[in-house]
Amino acid sequence: MTLPRGLRIYEKKRGHRRTGSSKLGAAGEAAFFAVLLAAGAGVMAGLLYGMVLPEWRANHEFVEHTCVVLDKRIAERENQDDRLYRPEIKVRYTVDGRPLTAWTYDIATAGNAANSYFAERERAAAVLDRFTRGEQYRCWYDPTRPELVVLVRGYRWWVWTVLALPMLFMLVGAGGLVCRLVRWHITAERRASIARRAAARELLRGNGRAAPEYPTVPEVASITDSPGTKLRYRLPIGTSPGWALFGTLLACLGWNATVGVFLVMAVNGHLAGEPDWAMTLLLVPFVLVGVFLIAALIRQLLLTTGVGPTQVELSDHPLRPGSRYEVFLSQSGRMPPDALQLQLRCEEQATYREGTNTRTETREVYTERLYRSNGRKGRRSMPFQATCEFTVPAGAMHSFKSEHNSVTWRLVVEGRVAGWPDYRRDYPVIVCPDEPTRGHE
Repeated sequence: MTLPRGLRIYEKKRGHRRTGSSKLGAAGEAAFFAVLLAAGAGVMAGLLYGMVLPEWRANHEFVEHTCVVLDKRIAERENQDDRLYRPEIKVRYTVDGRPLTAWTYDIATAGNAANSYFAERERAAAVLDRFTRGEQYRCWYDPTRPELVVLVRGYRWWVWTVLALPMLFMLVGAGGLVCRLVRWHITAERRASIARRAAARELLRGNGRAAPEYPTVPEVASITDSPGTKLRYRLPIGTSPGWALFGTLLACLGWNATVGVFLVMAVNGHLAGEPDWAMTLLLVPFVLVGVFLIAALIRQLLLTTGVGPTQVELSDHPLRPGSRYEVFLSQSGRMPPDALQLQLRCEEQATYREGTNTRTETREVYTERLYRSNGRKGRRSMPFQATCEFTVPAGAMHSFKSEHNSVTWRLVVEGRVAGWPDYRRDYPVIVCPDEPTRGHE
């Protein structure tokens, strides 16, 4: 039997080894994300229909009425080797002239839900003690099913936290499925064409003028569009501390909210005398990851709020090998830095394939310390400021960016403030190819 050409299990043969089919791999990825999405949606639908919707209807659609307590009891249910208990109260009420009786308490009890039971008999007895036989109490009944009645309303908070887990599955599944479907029909040639057009748009623009003879030199317009306060250009930071804080916050909240649901269930089991040691031991590494994320969030918060913004300005840009430049450094914040240094660094990055694997390696090829300060300088209310000069090495490789290789230059600020975590902030710069006919002071 011949498989369709569009979905071959094997691609071309290389020696004694066949490479896997990219179409089959893409189909497997799409199926995996579709299963995640379907599983999350199914669990979410079950939780909404079985737990959230009944509570919402009891609080918004049930009709307020009065009833008389006829009897009360504690119902029991076997749960493996233990017993579970729940309070049940028999009430009598009249709807449209029709007398009705029912055993009830809350919406979970009225619906005979499994989560309406308590692990302790004392809790169920305490509920029954609040009601007296023969006394009249408020109740609420379902207008579409008058036989469904409750004596108390409200929401159970843990029901809403349980929704975080299927929501996470749905987000991951939907995001991965959309990305996979969008890229399904994009061939390798098409991706290469897109990459070439993107590289063509990143032509060097010196002070707003295009230089098509350097198509692999990254664009400098985003660096030269912000004037400085002391020197000509103010450099943009590579990664904003605010975005780093926001990303850490999202990761911390998402992870700990999901783990917290299971942690509460495990703790409740221990408090109820029904410990689930398998779940407890399984949760330990997840809780440790959550603690690590909380520590990372606190550290990032300290860096963002305690250590103020760092400002780096250049006398000219783009840079050229053999030319000399002036740089201005300003560090604001609640405390002046105990140590601060400014470096010029160059890194080379290469992406290559080994068989069917793609690897990326980064190597630092040049480092020069431009400025270093030891000992606290300045006052709390004044930013720390310094000015220095540097020369780009003659014959240095210019900034370069292609599909598989890149050469990046940056100014790196590293600081230490007493009582705060050490920090590092990168400021990309562009080094252009040397032009012997052009002089620069």
